[in-house]
Amino acid sequence: MDEIRRKIDLYILSLALLFVFFIIITLNIPMCFGDGCKPVGIDYLVSSNIVSCVCFAMLVYCVIAYKRFSFDLNGATDIPFEITKIQGINYEHLTFLATYVVPLISFDFGSVRQMIVLALLLIVMGIIYIKTDLFYANPSLALLGFHIYEADGNFKNGDRDGMILICRGRLSRGEKVEYIKLDERIYYVKKVKE
Repeated sequence: MDEIRRKIDLYILSLALLFVFFIIITLNIPMCFGDGCKPVGIDYLVSSNIVSCVCFAMLVYCVIAYKRFSFDLNGATDIPFEITKIQGINYEHLTFLATYVVPLISFDFGSVRQMIVLALLLIVMGIIYIKTDLFYANPSLALLGFHIYEADGNFKNGDRDGMILICRGRLSRGEKVEYIKLDERIYYVKKVKE
């Protein structure tokens, strides 16, 4: 169950930049300068900014998901493994951003029908990304200093090839890393402090 929650968290975290763009596009704060101005009230602000409020709530969830990942990794109990071969694949972040996030900005936020289609599209994209194990291609993590690697590793119980490692900072061959297993071949890792 933790693996599925982590995958969902990573997918939602990958949309953080999209949520920021949606807030910028849809935020409606009335501006009035002069003698006849009066406060419009919280009810009016919320009702005229529903999309922005939902996106802000999702950004808060993104922060919680990120903190939960950091906490989980600090409590990793599996025996660290040594990296025997490694190659950076950071272009995956840009592929996700260019292919999925940028086109979604063009939706008409004034149309209820288009908003329903957008919500369904984000849900379907999430299901596909989780089922195909592409949830690690996360532009939000790239902005936070994370890197994606394809690597081979030497574990206590044998070697594993073709793993995807997500790490804050740089990794190199011969380093030992602690990890959380997100999937059969995808690991969230950090260097072992010596």
